[in-house]
Amino acid sequence: MKKKLVLLLILGLVSFVTAQETLDIITISKQFGTPQPFEAQSTYTGETTERGTMVNLIVPIVLNEKQIWYNSINYMQWNVTNNIDMMDNIANPIKLHGLILRTGLIHKFSNKNSIQVVFIPRLMTDFKNISNKHFQFGGTFIYEKVYHERLKIGYGVLYNQEAFGSNVVPLVNLEWKMSERWSMSGLLPVNSKIKYKVNEKLKLGIYHFGLVTSYRLGKEAYKNDYIERRSIDIGLFARYKISGGIHIEGRYGYSFGRSYAQYNQNDKIDLALPLATIGDNRTQLNENSNFSNGAYAHVRLVYAINL
Repeated sequence: MKKKLVLLLILGLVSFVTAQETLDIITISKQFGTPQPFEAQSTYTGETTERGTMVNLIVPIVLNEKQIWYNSINYMQWNVTNNIDMMDNIANPIKLHGLILRTGLIHKFSNKNSIQVVFIPRLMTDFKNISNKHFQFGGTFIYEKVYHERLKIGYGVLYNQEAFGSNVVPLVNLEWKMSERWSMSGLLPVNSKIKYKVNEKLKLGIYHFGLVTSYRLGKEAYKNDYIERRSIDIGLFARYKISGGIHIEGRYGYSFGRSYAQYNQNDKIDLALPLATIGDNRTQLNENSNFSNGAYAHVRLVYAINL
């Protein structure tokens, strides 16, 4: 019976994911930023170090031959530390946590095209005095078109009610197997990968990841301020299949536009878009403690299934 359920799951996934070869079920990763000095206009000297931890679990449930109920749980943690004494109302060190649930329906039409409607509640916090202000709500809608067996493109939008206001991101979901060795995938502009298959065990490539997130601060000294994290990470990766579905992946790259800006809880914008913000007249409370962009290393352990 268990073998039949597993087979049903895999067959259902195959019917929805045409060009994708594997699906990462469990991912555990750690990011190590190199120590970076404060920016030139800062009043501080010394260096700041960023560290990150991410855990992701995907549990898709096959309802029938045309529908899958998609579920994933993602946990992330960011630590920014230094040896500087700052004012009591400025978050230092910065310790942020994000717990994100993605749950919703994937429905395939008779022509193999499909739609995804996913609800995304988030808990974005420093785990101090958690209240309803630490929760965010949003979702995605994507229409996917199968152009041929090697190419599938989805068009949609992501919406999230961040601590700073409404955030809207147009999306292009791409799965493209260009040849037997070259492929490209990603949810643009959030993330992407260009992959080269060296052999059955090793893949190399280029990747990028960029997403604006916001976290509520619950410590009384911060008066429900929030941190807005920005970063665009670009680099190289190597992914090696250890055994069965177990893979290890190493990344090395550089962060651009990185910041951990602290704002008053009532200091918001009208609308955030990928390349612009509307009605942004905010005052950054920790502007003199910004630190420079820099290189980082990222290691992840992955359990994946073949499709």
